[in-house]
Amino acid sequence: MTREFTGWHMLGLMIGGFGIIIAVNLTLAWNAVATFPGLEARNSYEVSQTFQADRAAQNALRWDVSADIDDGLLTVTVLDHRGEPIEVEVTRAILGRATNTSQDSTPAFVWNGTELVAPVAMHEGYWNLRLELIAPDGTKFRRRFPLTAK
Repeated sequence: MTREFTGWHMLGLMIGGFGIIIAVNLTLAWNAVATFPGLEARNSYEVSQTFQADRAAQNALRWDVSADIDDGLLTVTVLDHRGEPIEVEVTRAILGRATNTSQDSTPAFVWNGTELVAPVAMHEGYWNLRLELIAPDGTKFRRRFPLTAK
């Protein structure tokens, strides 16, 4: 005996199908908001007012700054315009994933005579080092370094 397919059956299929789609979208939206790392600046207008001057001062330092990760050792090299390593003060350093803040850490850098080094615990993948340095003359140097841990 065959059952007749009625409008109630169609309504149930539509509610079930769209219910799944809505549930998946809400789950993805919730996870996107819950893992959002936050704002780079509280007031982007105020930051924009000094951006050009800050960038010019940073470029005037003529530093060549690089960061690398190898075997759990984070290395930051700062070279002056002659290619000589220079010791600088780290005012802020955050190592974390680009997409969330749950694994953020603050590396404890130590000067070894030629570069800044810090032991770090990282899983494989893409990471960002947000670094703020200060020059001997007081000029601030800010940069984000994308890193790949293997």
